[in-house]
Amino acid sequence: MITPEQCRAARALLDWSRRELATRARVSEQTIANFELGKRDAYERTLADIVKVLEKAGVVFLARNGGGPGVRLKA
Repeated sequence: MITPEQCRAARALLDWSRRELATRARVSEQTIANFELGKRDAYERTLADIVKVLEKAGVVFLARNGGGPGVRLKA
């Protein structure tokens, strides 16, 4: 689904804290932290909730295209 780096980058583009993302995605802040720091893989359902919230806010996730996965904001 998404990488920890994409999650961090998406939050940075939106200027969201981990707490804000956690609240909007209805997951714990610790879950976000553990995922972003690579301490623990998140459940598919959790990642789906995170992606949904970030995409609704305007984030577009870019697939690996030679340079690796990335993120951008909708135009």
